[in-house]
Amino acid sequence: MSEVAFHAWCEESAKVDAFIAAVLALMGADAYCRPEPPTPGRPRWTGWDDVPVAEVVEILREKFTRKSAALLWGTGRGASGEQFWLRMQCHGVDYNVGRWKPEVLLGGDWQDFPSPEEMRCFEFVLPDGERSPAAEAAYVAMYHQRMCEHALLCVCSPDESKRVTTGCISSGRWYAPLEIAGTYHLDGNVARDLVLSWMYIHEGERIEYIAGLPMDALAARIEATPKGTRIGIATNAKHRGEHIVLDMEATNTKLGWPLHPGAVRRGARKRLPTDVELSREEVLAALQLPPVVLLEALEASAVPDQDWRDAEAIARAMTEAKEKGGATSEIYWPDGTHVQFLKHHAPYHVRRLPNGGVLLATHPYRTLWQLWADALNLLGIRR
Repeated sequence: MSEVAFHAWCEESAKVDAFIAAVLALMGADAYCRPEPPTPGRPRWTGWDDVPVAEVVEILREKFTRKSAALLWGTGRGASGEQFWLRMQCHGVDYNVGRWKPEVLLGGDWQDFPSPEEMRCFEFVLPDGERSPAAEAAYVAMYHQRMCEHALLCVCSPDESKRVTTGCISSGRWYAPLEIAGTYHLDGNVARDLVLSWMYIHEGERIEYIAGLPMDALAARIEATPKGTRIGIATNAKHRGEHIVLDMEATNTKLGWPLHPGAVRRGARKRLPTDVELSREEVLAALQLPPVVLLEALEASAVPDQDWRDAEAIARAMTEAKEKGGATSEIYWPDGTHVQFLKHHAPYHVRRLPNGGVLLATHPYRTLWQLWADALNLLGIRR
């Protein structure tokens, strides 16, 4: 199994309330969960006993501090009652063990999300008896994307409080926004994806520690870099993984340790032959545009391609047939055809939310890069 992570950033003073709201939204007050040390109040629980979420919430409100950590395991609930294995985490800003700093300050992850290698067998209803690998992939992807977007919004916007200002759908830690599957922006300023990606790739900063900094301050750091500076963007999850391995190898020795705990490496990331370039000037040009102009360009670029539209039409017919009680067939995916379809054709969603925020998302097997590349091309920034 793999995992899909949902990260969020908010002010430290609101963190435990934001965490509690996310837990209640995803698990429910009437559910049970399994706390793991060093959750505050742990002496009241023994072993891996199931504990009422309501009790956990009570203890968190009473005991969580800047030095605390909370780790809860339980069953997450989808928008339509679907269930999935969920881990929720919250770490106070001063929590640490030596040089180690937590990778998740506020968020959770879908623990049993299938990795590409595990996408092997599913049950489908085939309306006309004919198989369509693309439609089968679309059928599963529609479910995955709906669940992931629901989970991210439960973490970032579970109520009307507006505590969380930004968040993401990733795999593991909070990587460069251009290289992951989704982002959330309470203020609607989607240019944050470009700025934070630059800070992660060029400066070596960990996103979870800088996501809440003012855009002006982040932009000033990009402005201060030499003219003509470029970074390499991984265009898919596989190439992102190659960068992650290189970062880990670079920090295995004391000479390669990051200069401060809020960094992932020392300085700029090594560029790989598979990367595409993004320049300092392109990022600064995008920052000079009103956020709504960038948003409209992203919306225009998010139109699904014809391959997806054809597959989606059949997938919806499969859904309707299943709802009518049609006979299911166990379908095996013997090779990577279905997964490759999702990596190249899974749709991008650009959602303007009722709270004024914006959600950008795609399937976890894909990244936001192509959406952003198309939008920057449309605006004449990237040629």
